[in-house]
Amino acid sequence: MKPALYPIPILIITAFFLIRAEMLKKRQQIYILKPISTLLVIAVASLSFLEPAQNRTYATIILMGLLLCFGGDMALMFQENRKAFIVGLVLFLLGHIAYTVAFALLGRSSAWDILSALVLLAMGIGFYNLLKPNLGTMRIPVIAYLIVISVMVNRAVSTLASPLFGGGQAIMVVTGAVLFYISDVILAAARFWKPWKYHRISLAFYYSGQLLIALAASYFCTS
Repeated sequence: MKPALYPIPILIITAFFLIRAEMLKKRQQIYILKPISTLLVIAVASLSFLEPAQNRTYATIILMGLLLCFGGDMALMFQENRKAFIVGLVLFLLGHIAYTVAFALLGRSSAWDILSALVLLAMGIGFYNLLKPNLGTMRIPVIAYLIVISVMVNRAVSTLASPLFGGGQAIMVVTGAVLFYISDVILAAARFWKPWKYHRISLAFYYSGQLLIALAASYFCTS
């Protein structure tokens, strides 16, 4: 059994109780469960270095991205404060850029890139038009964020054509990137479009996406 699999049962438990705490607005529980949950994902990526077959480029850059996201998670625990929200947004933006670099360096261009780019462009424009009336001074940061997360997903798709990634491993990367994208869309919609009581369900998509991207680091093969 791969070492990276061991933290997953604990992550499922902490993420479940974190979502519950968010729904019930239990701040003290959130301050404990959120750092633990993100650190468990970081542990999953870190344990990939124990694998006999590994790609240090992927693992190292993904680990850097996860650490940036950890900082973003800490800042967004206080997102009612506008400065904390901006800091969290910037750190997550940098985390997405790190992921994009990893996928771009190891991926390969294919027809899937064009298809995914067109789909993401259409989705991004449509989503931005929903948010636009309520963005105010956040218009430029949100546009930048939409562009970066869209490029991140597009570059994740490039792993499907790369000989460096196994089929199942590439699917992990693509699915993880898409789930991360969905989590961000849910959060942005709740903040800038229509408030939704259960928007913290986005954490289920977030941790599932982060986990798959981190776990993929343990599935490189020697052939």
